Amino acid sequence: MKMMMLSLVILTITAFTAQAQLQNQRIGYVDTDYILTNIPEYKDAQDELNALSEKWEKEVKAIFEKVEAMYREYQTEAVLLPQDLKRKREEDILKKEKEAKDLQMKYFGSEGDLFKKRSELVQPIQEKIYNAMQDIAETKNYAFIFDKASGASMLYANPRLDLSDEVLDEVGSVMQTVRREDRQKR
Repeated sequence: MKMMMLSLVILTITAFTAQAQLQNQRIGYVDTDYILTNIPEYKDAQDELNALSEKWEKEVKAIFEKVEAMYREYQTEAVLLPQDLKRKREEDILKKEKEAKDLQMKYFGSEGDLFKKRSELVQPIQEKIYNAMQDIAETKNYAFIFDKASGASMLYANPRLDLSDEVLDEVGSVMQTVRREDRQKR
């Protein structure tokens, strides 16, 4: 019984201590989608990535179309071809198809060129945003800053706690669109 009372007292003291510490801390959130759309460098990076992606998609598609053409030609001539020539054509088709799939993986795979280029272009911007949030959290005594853009964990967000514009100001970007407060009034 004494152990239970002692545990209850320790638990109560711990709860009051934690509450006192959190009273001096603040909570806020940001909308990283909003922040990113207002950073011109991010839009430029996205445009460059989209252009590369389209270029590489066309290149891969052209090779796959070549494979299809080779296969159609093979099907029409297969009846007339000797067995050794059939095997050679089939190998050529499979080789060309493998070339297309390898190129597709080189460009679009999880460690592909597009992933590397995205890291090269977008990661520095994301680091600026993270550093700005960290500076704001430290200077204005925020205990937690959540990301509204992630959606799943943010069920309600009071607009007064939105730090997105402060992060943009901290990043030093010139905003191209109307500030969030102005948009909400409309």
